[in-house]
Amino acid sequence: MLNFANMIAFWVLFFFAVLVCSDDTAISADGFTQEQEAAIQKNAASFQFQAEVNRLMDIIIRSLYKDRDIFIRELISNSADALDKIRYQSLTSGKPGDDSEYHIRVKFDKEAKTITVTDTGIGMTKDELIKNLGIVAKSGTTEFLEAAMKGGKDGKPAINLIGQFGVGFYSVYLVADRVTVISKHDDDKQHIWQSAADGTFTVVEDPRGTTLPRGTQVILHIKEDAVEFLDEATLEKLITRYSQFIGYPISLWTKRTVTEEVPEEKSETETVTEDDLEVTEEDADSKPKTKTISKEVHEWKVLNTAKPLWTRNPKDISEEEYQEFYKSFTKDQSGYLTKIHFNAEGELSFRSILFIPMQAEFNLYDKFYEKSTALKLYVRKVLISDEFEDFLPRYLNFVKGIVDSDDLPLNVSRETLAQNKVLKVMAKKITRKVLEMLKSLADKGKTKKEEDGEDEVEIQIEKGADYAKFWQQYGKSLKLGVIDDRANKNKLLPLLRFVTSKSNGTAVGLDEYVERMKENQKHIYYITGESLEQVQNAPFIERLKKKDLEVVYMVDPLDEYVVQAVTEYEGNQLMSVTKGNFKLDDDESDLETLKAEYKDLASWLQKIYGKKIEKVTVGFRTLNSPAILVTGEYGWSANMERIMKAQTFADHEKYNYMMSKKTMEINPYHPIIKELKSKAAASPDDKALHDLADLLYDSALVSSGFQLSDTKDFSDRINRVVALGLDIDPEAPVTEPPAQAKRTDEHEEEPVHEDL
Repeated sequence: MLNFANMIAFWVLFFFAVLVCSDDTAISADGFTQEQEAAIQKNAASFQFQAEVNRLMDIIIRSLYKDRDIFIRELISNSADALDKIRYQSLTSGKPGDDSEYHIRVKFDKEAKTITVTDTGIGMTKDELIKNLGIVAKSGTTEFLEAAMKGGKDGKPAINLIGQFGVGFYSVYLVADRVTVISKHDDDKQHIWQSAADGTFTVVEDPRGTTLPRGTQVILHIKEDAVEFLDEATLEKLITRYSQFIGYPISLWTKRTVTEEVPEEKSETETVTEDDLEVTEEDADSKPKTKTISKEVHEWKVLNTAKPLWTRNPKDISEEEYQEFYKSFTKDQSGYLTKIHFNAEGELSFRSILFIPMQAEFNLYDKFYEKSTALKLYVRKVLISDEFEDFLPRYLNFVKGIVDSDDLPLNVSRETLAQNKVLKVMAKKITRKVLEMLKSLADKGKTKKEEDGEDEVEIQIEKGADYAKFWQQYGKSLKLGVIDDRANKNKLLPLLRFVTSKSNGTAVGLDEYVERMKENQKHIYYITGESLEQVQNAPFIERLKKKDLEVVYMVDPLDEYVVQAVTEYEGNQLMSVTKGNFKLDDDESDLETLKAEYKDLASWLQKIYGKKIEKVTVGFRTLNSPAILVTGEYGWSANMERIMKAQTFADHEKYNYMMSKKTMEINPYHPIIKELKSKAAASPDDKALHDLADLLYDSALVSSGFQLSDTKDFSDRINRVVALGLDIDPEAPVTEPPAQAKRTDEHEEEPVHEDL
């Protein structure tokens, strides 16, 4: 009954709530009833937002852009848009103009402190000057795009213009305190717009009449603190950086010095008479004397000679054109090693050309954590940024290239992307393409097996010298990728190269190692060390060589970190031959018997060494060496310990827990170990025998790649052994040289005379 009553109460309350909500007194999300909402809407007075123009301009000028030199990019972009508009109009009207009419020119005057940018674009009427330049964030480009929508497909405009926010023009006030804009539209009078960014502007008909056939001229009156832009080299550098791929010629008014030969004039005071000068036939025919003079010549210099190669079909581009473009774009005359040219479609469309330089920059890894300037982002052929960290992971900072998109979402300043999601999509595609390029380069050196009747024939696909050059220059970068980029680690691993015990000094891939593995081999054996010579002669690989098992040599300090990130490859576990967990896949069965046989020797050695080692055991990895020192499976190797000790800011006390305790592994088949076992059993307290045991430890320490910690003790021990070998008492005192007698004949004092 109680549950039934509760149910009845619930439904009563529910229907009551419905009735309340349907009533005029229902409460809105803002806390008002419907009657109150209606009263608010009826009696509310409407106002427009007011903006303090001076303050707004100050925010736009000083807060929107981080670099002052951005003004030249914005002006040239506006000029390019104006040229696009007039060209589009001429094409759609059926009266295409001459391409030579479309150009942009930049001129500077140091004395007047002005920079002038002139274009032959569509120009502006008086009303357009007021509307486009007088209303902040009013973009004429946006309106033109909306009008051109009818000519596009799928709701996209027929042309792509850059400026869409209507604020780019105001970047001129970063360097100018006053701006004059002179513009003329077709069949319209020429007008002048002027402003000092003080909240007011003027527009007036040009009293000079028409000085422009068509287009716009922007004159910047440069501030005192921006006179560095009144320089030919500076302007050329900025224009080339930001606008070298604009589709219209951009010319800079330049000055250069030329030399020429001119006739040498005779002096007015020089008189020559026929009586004083004997004239011959040879003198009469001789050429007049000349002199070399220097003079300054002004001319328009076109700066954007490089063409946007990425906009063309790769099938139509020759290798020579790619090389020329690369050298022009990067200023690297050594050329590139390989390239990839692609168009990406999907959520965001973009075009790209990526190059791998023939030679790595000398400071490539010194600036590894700095912002990369190798990949440049363009939007409709205008440089947006050349300091992007997000397009490629840091380990691929050697890749140079261009990414250009027509519909990339940018923020107002056009210096950063507006949507991180889109950026991540682009980054994944670009990274994937770079790795495909590297794989293609690496595959050139491989061989494939084909059936030829009943026999298999190895056919060389193509020489692999190119990838060998790449690995020599950029191998460290791929190793850093394996360490850092977990998402692409499996794609990077086949690209790694190492010298092995069977590669004859040539770096080979892990795929080639796996192909040569023995039938029952389950591990990829590797050794890390300081140099190739050291690991080749290391005692750890003696028995592996005898069994014809291949060992990977890892002598780059980065390899120690690579093996921490990679535990297996193609189902085969990587195994260090210097660690305590090492075992051969066909371990000998008499190991336990030998351990029992050498148990007493192991205990005797352990007592002598004390805390220097954790234990002494019997092992089979050495062949010609009596003993070695190995480390724990999860601790540092000898090579890693050396690397960490060499760190400038290493805290050795903090790292002590990572320094594995050493295990001595003795070779039960070596004559020294056999004889030491016999003598230790007969004379366990013999001091000379203790010295030999300590020397055995020191020898194993050095040959295993560790550093001697007590060189004085080691030196004294060596001297004692040498003395015993010469039948000399090691404790015999060292005699000092006798004092030399004074030779009075040489050191006699001369008599002293009193009178002196």
